[in-house]
Amino acid sequence: MPHTHNIADLAATEAFGRKLGTLLFPGAVVALVGQMGAGKTHLTRAIAEGLSVKNPAAVNSPTFVLIQEYPARLPIYHFDTYRLSGPSEFAELGADEYLRGDGVCVIEWADKVETALPREHLRITIEIVSADRRRFHLTASGERHKALLNEFAEPPE
Repeated sequence: MPHTHNIADLAATEAFGRKLGTLLFPGAVVALVGQMGAGKTHLTRAIAEGLSVKNPAAVNSPTFVLIQEYPARLPIYHFDTYRLSGPSEFAELGADEYLRGDGVCVIEWADKVETALPREHLRITIEIVSADRRRFHLTASGERHKALLNEFAEPPE
């Protein structure tokens, strides 16, 4: 069952991401979808903070390197697929090894590589409501991601 969260401002995005990060598990895949400037990288940084990343400032958009790895409670593999031509190019990066690993994969522009994503993942579509406000639409597939979504049912304060 999809969940929608109305996000009032940047602080609410940070709280949302940190809470999500605390709930993620080995092998979790978070697929982020949203237009340019929606806040995918900012949300990723907050998720990393929730996973106790050692240096939150290091979490930035990996657009030109395509993947960044961050040490944390669980290793974080941060993909930005904006510049990729599609799922086959994503696969050529060796993404499958990361997706089947024990870390957490966060994939920006996941809609560009949707057919290469594992069947089980959490999809967050970010809708821009206004300059500050966002609406996050969360959909989970697979038992572990569905359980995570149910645990996350209440939006952060």
